[in-house]
Amino acid sequence: MNAVKPANYTKAKAQQLYKTLYSAAKENPKRRFHALYDKVHRPDILWEAWRRVKANGGSGGVDGVTIDHIVKEYGEGRFIFEIGCDLVNGEYHPMPARRKEIPKGEGKFRPLGIPAIRDRVVQMATKMVIEPIFEADFQDFSYGFRPGRSQHQALRHIRRAVKKGIYWVVDIDIQGYFDNICHDKLMKLIEQRISDRRILKLIRKWLKAGFVKDDQFYETELGSPQGGVISPLLSNIYLNYLDSIWQKKFAEVGTLVRYADDLVILCKTKEQALKAIDVLKAVFGKLELQMNASKSKRINPAYLDIPSF
Repeated sequence: MNAVKPANYTKAKAQQLYKTLYSAAKENPKRRFHALYDKVHRPDILWEAWRRVKANGGSGGVDGVTIDHIVKEYGEGRFIFEIGCDLVNGEYHPMPARRKEIPKGEGKFRPLGIPAIRDRVVQMATKMVIEPIFEADFQDFSYGFRPGRSQHQALRHIRRAVKKGIYWVVDIDIQGYFDNICHDKLMKLIEQRISDRRILKLIRKWLKAGFVKDDQFYETELGSPQGGVISPLLSNIYLNYLDSIWQKKFAEVGTLVRYADDLVILCKTKEQALKAIDVLKAVFGKLELQMNASKSKRINPAYLDIPSF
């Protein structure tokens, strides 16, 4: 049985939903959204989610199902229909991610979690629904994995600050950030904006889905796997706690610029730079994160290149 693509399906409908939710969230910063799950399994949203996943490409997950197989053999309509039915009936359960190690130099590797195509579509649909709500809360100095933002914009922000008389740069690396996000604290931050229990249950399922490496299953008690469609959004929600505190209480200490888990604070004096480090350590402590001492540094941009992301 196939799901026929809705006659009124257009990317514009998904964009309109984004604008509506963003406006509602922006208008009331304390509003908690409770009717979201029905939008995730809307046929037009699922079809748009599938279009984006297909466009992104990539290999299959632990089930071995590939995008090419769905398109040429299984059938896109059948695939979307079955996902929709599972979501409506409460029978959707994610598979563990397929773990792949990506070399990152110096003999070290970055773990990449590759969800099944089916899970990527549901994650994309969920992301499309909840992202505008959190985008309304994110700070302007956050640039990583956000719509319409880029590394180049972050670098321009840094250069503008330096030209205004910045003499000290605190360049921070968070140790194993994606692997050390505390699930309970992340969920509490999400619950500040979302009260729909079915959405919350979906997100927790992805966090707890585990991964498979060399045919061995591993549970996940911490972290949000790099490679998951929704992981970049979850990582930004987690660090927006830092962004918000900095903006409210410590903006006079220095200018914070963040790209995902890479961040710099631009200060006018050495004393401010030292205070910035103390503040970051305190906030990281509350988030159960650690600063990577070997990669984090305090530098004078007059003598060193401006740090790049």
